[in-house]
Amino acid sequence: MKKRLSLSEYTDGIISGNRMILSRAITLIESNLPSDKKLAQEVIEAILPYTGKSVRLGITGVPGVGKSTFIEALGKYLTNQQKKIAVLAIDPSSQLTKGSILGDKTRMEELSREPLAYIRPSPTGNSLGGVSHKTRETMLLCEAAGFEVIIIETVGVGQSETYVHGMVDFFLLLMLAGAGDELQGIKKGIMEMADLIAITKADSGNENQAKLAKIEYQNALHLFPPDGTGWFPEVVTCSATNLNGIAEIWELVEKHRDLLSKSGKFAENRQNQNLDWMNDFIKQTLEENFYSNKNVSLKTRDIQKAVSEGTKHPIHAAYELLEVFYKQ
Repeated sequence: MKKRLSLSEYTDGIISGNRMILSRAITLIESNLPSDKKLAQEVIEAILPYTGKSVRLGITGVPGVGKSTFIEALGKYLTNQQKKIAVLAIDPSSQLTKGSILGDKTRMEELSREPLAYIRPSPTGNSLGGVSHKTRETMLLCEAAGFEVIIIETVGVGQSETYVHGMVDFFLLLMLAGAGDELQGIKKGIMEMADLIAITKADSGNENQAKLAKIEYQNALHLFPPDGTGWFPEVVTCSATNLNGIAEIWELVEKHRDLLSKSGKFAENRQNQNLDWMNDFIKQTLEENFYSNKNVSLKTRDIQKAVSEGTKHPIHAAYELLEVFYKQ
């Protein structure tokens, strides 16, 4: 058993850039133990003054688009610029075993060896939105540890994946060319939220298809109303294999940050994200408290049985359990 660290040991270690303590702090905030939750909140409160200075970049895309390969190429480009980067790679959890493969460190083998890079795979658990319940807290810990760019790699494009948009400064959507029905294969809501669309794998004879896809997406983006920030999303092509377009993408990320900072929209977005975080935490905590309530647990099995057998209406059953909970 490792010795339990104190609040000051966690705080001092994170601020000094100690990666071992940073990793232990992330494990702490991901823990479901009540004693760990209290200490985790104290750690987050203590490191808050050292957060907020990084570029927060969310990257999503359809399965097979090469998110990990792209992130490795972008990460190596940034570390060559002497920037410290942290990659928070979210792996899907099994709904049966609750475990996950956590294979992103293997897929980003070269980047994981870079001294200026830190890769942390985390399972989604039962969280929707393509991110872990603790992604926001993990991001803050990495910022306090001195990482200048935080990259969040999501599970993949899904019904609720736009959730990641509410915690990053720049939302990058990766797409494939020549996959068929490109514009039908992606949710409109995600396209509307994208700050940039990058057509990947524009190499090995796929360059013309990538150019055609770029035109299609540019035409599609023109149909969306402006978001009020003054930024108009672009479509670019890139190749993580030969590094074409990687530098251009980062230049657009920086251009976006400069534009929104000058207009005041950057600070406004961060403020709105904090409010979203508060509301999400309230919902999450209420749900956890509900299902962990002893009296609710005692009644749940019988009520679930009645619902499954069709002898009790689901809505009535829900109200019955809520009434038990509110009486506490």
